[in-house]
Amino acid sequence: MESKVRAHVFVKGRVQGVLFRYATKDEADMRGVKGWVQNLDDGRVEAVFEGLKGKVDEMIEFCHYGPSAAKVSSVKVTWEEYTGKFKGFSIHYRY
Repeated sequence: MESKVRAHVFVKGRVQGVLFRYATKDEADMRGVKGWVQNLDDGRVEAVFEGLKGKVDEMIEFCHYGPSAAKVSSVKVTWEEYTGKFKGFSIHYRY
């Protein structure tokens, strides 16, 4: 059986104002991956993905290119302990 994992991801480049968060949510929902995504004040996008290792790997791969208007320059991934605390995938809005 495939193990469940948690990845904490930071995406750098032209990733805000290009529907990156919405596309990430759509991709996560399609794969049954749980967690969240948000914009950061420094222009990056931050996300946490939890789910089956193969599906989380697919989400990380998606983050390397994002939606068509995005221009990703780097993706930093930190593997963390799986928690299972998320009910679904959400977009966090910072005010």
